[in-house]
Amino acid sequence: MINKNRVIIKFLIILSIIVLLFLAGCQSGNENGKQSPQIAGGDKGATAVEAMVIKPQIFQNIIYTTGTLLANEEVELRPEVAGLITGVYFEEGKKVKKGELLLKINDRELQAQLQGKKAEEKQAADEEGRKRRLFEIKVVSQEDYDKVLNALKMVQAEKEAIAAKIAETEIRAPFDGVIGLRYISEGGYVTSGTLVAIMQDTDPMKIQFALPEKYAGQSKPGTNIIIQIGDSQKEYRGVIYAAESKIDIDTRTIKVRAEIPNPDGRLIPGSFAKVEIILEEVTDAIIVPSEAVIPQINGEIVYICVGGKAKATPVQTGVRTDKDIQIIGGLVSNDTLIVSGILQISDGKPVRITVLRAD
Repeated sequence: MINKNRVIIKFLIILSIIVLLFLAGCQSGNENGKQSPQIAGGDKGATAVEAMVIKPQIFQNIIYTTGTLLANEEVELRPEVAGLITGVYFEEGKKVKKGELLLKINDRELQAQLQGKKAEEKQAADEEGRKRRLFEIKVVSQEDYDKVLNALKMVQAEKEAIAAKIAETEIRAPFDGVIGLRYISEGGYVTSGTLVAIMQDTDPMKIQFALPEKYAGQSKPGTNIIIQIGDSQKEYRGVIYAAESKIDIDTRTIKVRAEIPNPDGRLIPGSFAKVEIILEEVTDAIIVPSEAVIPQINGEIVYICVGGKAKATPVQTGVRTDKDIQIIGGLVSNDTLIVSGILQISDGKPVRITVLRAD
């Protein structure tokens, strides 16, 4: 009988231990049987939140638009006078230097006139020299000397006029650049204004785009841009150098131009481009998610975690993007910003951080 009682007592002791272990296991797990998140600050009655540690970072205020590439300089080469083409001195698609002779129109008659005027000039110059010497010794009057001097000046003016007409029979490169396709041939006859070719300077290139009027004050010279051409992922960097002096009243936009280096000639005038305009760059900005900022009647606040409790902190905001807001006052580096569960907390309420974001 005694042995039987001992067995019963041992059984009850073992059963009690099993029950205690089971209860302890229930208390240490959640309803799904998984380990509960570690509590970081706050007691068991605290509100679960997510947070991030504030770290200064580089911030760029960027807007996007589209634009068109333009040559730095572009000109249609057309003759000033009509005549027969006696020489074409350029190749299509080749580079030329400023002042280089590109086209010559028949000028034989003008050259003959020029030679005649040169002879007249020599004769008039000799006469002027003779009269001047006589005038210096008071042999001729001032009036006689003035007549021959004026005659010399007249011949010289006529010679210069013929030389100017001869210059009009030539087309010379107005700048360093590239000649496109030619539309004339040697031996052909051209009239004043006939298109000979199109010449462009493509290094650097220009890009023209439009910005909404609210950015007119920020699109100032020196602002950096990045462009991509068509479907290419290659980026080209440039700088805004000028903007239109007024807003377009029909589109409420302002035209802006930027300059982009093009030493290898890959950028082609007329191309469509996607444009990123970097309006502002801050190297040590404080950036927070938009949902962390709460509007108030007299400003905006965020909640930070201090000693396991939520603390309402007024902030001053700067630039806003689709997802983030720049904080220009109210937060400092290493503050622990609460970014979720904000609707369930208030100033001084205990919180426990379940997730600490890396950004």
